[in-house]
Amino acid sequence: MTNMDFVITGDGSKTLYNAEIGECYHSKHGAVQESRHVFIKTGLDHYVQQTGALDVAILEVGFGTGLNFLQTADYIRDKSFRVDYVGIEGFPLPLDTIAATGYDETVDAGVWSAYVNNYEGALQQSVRIHERLQLHIAHTLLMDFDSEKRFDVLYFDAFAAVHQPEMWSDLALGHIAQFVKPGGVFVTYAITGNLKRSMKSLGFSIEKAPGAPGKREMLRATKQ
Repeated sequence: MTNMDFVITGDGSKTLYNAEIGECYHSKHGAVQESRHVFIKTGLDHYVQQTGALDVAILEVGFGTGLNFLQTADYIRDKSFRVDYVGIEGFPLPLDTIAATGYDETVDAGVWSAYVNNYEGALQQSVRIHERLQLHIAHTLLMDFDSEKRFDVLYFDAFAAVHQPEMWSDLALGHIAQFVKPGGVFVTYAITGNLKRSMKSLGFSIEKAPGAPGKREMLRATKQ
């Protein structure tokens, strides 16, 4: 791993610090608890509770270590709905880095095994993790991503705007928003005036939701 080191976060789980970007992949206040709060509770669970959907298509911007995917996979183990998960990642991590995250301690053993055994295959094509879950990691930059699929839930987990402002630009948000279905939900750990204005201009209704530890608020937006 060039210019990367593991950091122990506030809840005891690990994250990666990317020295080139100048930021960690996940919250230093707690990587796993942030993932569960922002993307599972406020995003996926909210969408399913509101719609009763039996098939959910999830798109993630910033797949990284796969933490959000793993927490999603663990969450749906005792649920009845199916998930088609696509993660966008311009710079995929090597498998040995994934294996060293320690995230096997945070999810069911079967979920972890299926993930690490299929990680490299998922970079090439959609793979079945189990009968109700499939995964594809799109090895591409955000602005180059294209798909005929439309998605119900968008996990926006890019590095912060102070480090990667291009990922939060009107152009980038407009590009990715086209892949969200009407009624679909966009969630991210951040909330700024510029982000709210951008999402409103793209036809989303805006909600301030309680943030994960270390952040007072976060954004949830629903496409009208």
